[in-house]
Amino acid sequence: MPQHTRPRPICPNCDGFAAVAITTGQRTDDGQRQTLTATCRPCHGTGHRILAPAALARAGK
Repeated sequence: MPQHTRPRPICPNCDGFAAVAITTGQRTDDGQRQTLTATCRPCHGTGHRILAPAALARAGK
């Protein structure tokens, strides 16, 4: 029997794109672009809204 799970709400700060690569404009020694990875701080890089601890306590989890 299939399990029905509700989709987790998408983070409103990053719209689900939790990690992005940003080019620095420089190149590495082998010619590749040098990039930095930035993650969304409110969702901790998951792309989904994190439930508040109070909400978890009310839900009994």
